[in-house]
Amino acid sequence: MRSSFEEELLKNGRLIYTNKGDSMFPLILENKTLLIIEKKPEGRLKKYDVPLYKRDSGQYVLHRILEVRKNDYVICGDNRWGREYGITDRHIIGVLTGVVRKGKKISVDDPMYKLYVHIWCDAFPVRAFIIRGWQFVKKRYRRIIKRIKGQS
Repeated sequence: MRSSFEEELLKNGRLIYTNKGDSMFPLILENKTLLIIEKKPEGRLKKYDVPLYKRDSGQYVLHRILEVRKNDYVICGDNRWGREYGITDRHIIGVLTGVVRKGKKISVDDPMYKLYVHIWCDAFPVRAFIIRGWQFVKKRYRRIIKRIKGQS
C-alpha cells in the first residue's frame, strides 16, 4: 500500500521522490531529479522557499514562493508565468531542502542555488516573456511539422 506524502513526512520527517511535470524546469527535470522534502518548519515560509502543498482539489504541487503576504503566499513554478494566489499555511505540508541531479546533492543553502534563484525569480517579467515566447515558437513549429507530415 502506498502512503500519502503527508503520511511519509509524519513517519520519516523527510520525503524523497521524483516529480511529474515541467513546472519547475530548469532546476527540476521530470523523472530525473530527486527532490528532498522535509516537514514544514514552524512559522511562515520565506520568499524563494519551495513548498510542497496540496491544493483544495487534492493535487500536490511543488512551486516557489514569490511573495509572502499577511494571510497567504503568491506562488509560481520556475517554468511558469501565471502566479497562484490564496495558498495558505494550511495547504503546505513540506518544503524543498535540496535536490539530487546526476548523483550530486544540491542544497537550497548552496551559493550557486541561491544565485540561480535570484537571477530567475528577480527577473520574473523577463522570465515570463521568455517562457511565453518559447511556447509561441514551439506551437508554430509543431504546426509547420504537422503540415509537412500531412503533405508527405
